[in-house]
Amino acid sequence: MPHGGELLGPDHVEDVVDHLAPSRIGHGVRSADDPELLSRIVEAGIGLEVCPASNASLGVVPDAADVPLRQLVDAGAQIALGADDPLLFGSRLVEQYETARAVGFTDAELAELAADSIRISAAPEDVRTRLLAGVRDWLASPAAR
Repeated sequence: MPHGGELLGPDHVEDVVDHLAPSRIGHGVRSADDPELLSRIVEAGIGLEVCPASNASLGVVPDAADVPLRQLVDAGAQIALGADDPLLFGSRLVEQYETARAVGFTDAELAELAADSIRISAAPEDVRTRLLAGVRDWLASPAAR
């Protein structure tokens, strides 16, 4: 999976899309700076692995809550939240979901983020089916209400 659109701007994301035709891009958050590019990514079904903690650690945004997650989701992007490099950034995946919750994502939206991460993964179909059922079960559980 190519990386793009973290430290370098939307032009870099566009180069990745144009030259590598990826199904998924590591980061890609800077595509939010270019609505036309973001629309291309959505239409092409390219998933974005968004890592709020590393984006903040690297100075892409002042704080993890400032990652344009809502803008990306509202545009229709498929998002896989990621912890990037936990040893380097001290981040954990649960913390990325906590960041999404802190900026207003509901249980249903968190479940959709988890489901998107499964859908755009390279896992075998039977594994994706099992994991998606787990997300649905979590959302239906009393704890998620």
